[in-house]
Amino acid sequence: MDLFERLKLPTPKFFRRLRNIGIGLTAIGGAIVTLPVILPVAVTTIAGYLIVAGTVASVVSQTVINDKNENEDNDDTDDPPIMSGRIITLRRNPLLDTNQ
Repeated sequence: MDLFERLKLPTPKFFRRLRNIGIGLTAIGGAIVTLPVILPVAVTTIAGYLIVAGTVASVVSQTVINDKNENEDNDDTDDPPIMSGRIITLRRNPLLDTNQ
């Protein structure tokens, strides 16, 4: 799956809200930076951080997809099973074995 296919898939509700908040932060930061008055350096620095944080939050939130149906169809056995928050390793890794 490439990036453009991923962007077209549905986004979960929480990440849609986070994306919209990120867009709002970007708009607020952009409005402050482009004001035609001279502002203190701290205010313009904070506005720059708002632009960066809002842009990153929006892009990352847009790429999160709800893939419940895809996981049901694909039964990959390469990943170790996760039970109650602990990873159970099924085979030994020769690179991590200190007895050799």
